[in-house]
Amino acid sequence: MSNNMKNVLVVGTGEIAGEYCKILRSMGIFPDVVGRNQDKAKEFSEKYGVNAVGGGLDAYLSKNEKCYEYAIVATDVLSLGQNTYALLSCGVPNILVEKPAGMDKAEIEAVSNLADKNGAKVYVAYNRRFYASTNQALKIIKADGGVKSFSFEFTEWAHVITKLEADDKVKNNWFLANSTHVVDLAFFLGGEPKNMANFVAGGLEWHKNGCIYAGAGTTFYGALFSYQANWASPGRWSVEILTKSHRLYFKPMERLGVQNLGSLEVNFVEIDDEIDLKFKPGFYKEVESFINKSDDGKKKTIQDQLRYMQYFDDIEGK
Repeated sequence: MSNNMKNVLVVGTGEIAGEYCKILRSMGIFPDVVGRNQDKAKEFSEKYGVNAVGGGLDAYLSKNEKCYEYAIVATDVLSLGQNTYALLSCGVPNILVEKPAGMDKAEIEAVSNLADKNGAKVYVAYNRRFYASTNQALKIIKADGGVKSFSFEFTEWAHVITKLEADDKVKNNWFLANSTHVVDLAFFLGGEPKNMANFVAGGLEWHKNGCIYAGAGTTFYGALFSYQANWASPGRWSVEILTKSHRLYFKPMERLGVQNLGSLEVNFVEIDDEIDLKFKPGFYKEVESFINKSDDGKKKTIQDQLRYMQYFDDIEGK
């Protein structure tokens, strides 16, 4: 089926939904778009050259008889799970939902169970799996025979987050809603935990159950890993992967630094990141993989996310 024959619905009329529409249009796909606010939908239509309407997804689905092959859910975090569930209930077979796909394990499990029941494919949009830097790292890891150890940091900037006009529930679940970008990439590259010890301390006014994190473990492939984060201190996201011949640095995560065995120098490698510079990094390749139903091993299924929820809860100390 050619791209211009594919039926795609984008749910949401915010900035991220706009990024998806820009990418789809560059592929020759003109999606339908639905949001809550009619005025915002009108502005969205004019800005991105698509057909956007307001009124909310439930009302749209109850009135619209069009059968969509694909849907992309790019709403606020609080609505991701319920919107994905609604699309599954209407028989949409292929869905890409922004991370983390739900506000807790129960919501994600409900979506996973319905997807299984319907034989539908639901993918969670962890776009850093599709960075050009990630792709280059995967090549090096494969050539070196796998990962021996790795570490990561998911420090958040509390002084910035505290000023955000975000729902208290979102701030209280900031690790799942945002920090899991780092954790997901680390475990995607280094392997999922087989055993893990986790420690949590401190707390913030908007995130009382912890703000200092440390832990370590082993993966199913035998690699050792460690992590740390301190939201009450300076820091930044990072992932470091160690193979027999190289140390790979994602710091910043859009670029790949490489240290060779026997050298102290860390050099950024040349990567083909033209697409990541033209569009929001990782988005184009992720949408391309989703629309083309590519078997590339990078997309994260809702079933994968449900399994990862145990790792996320352990790191948070839940």
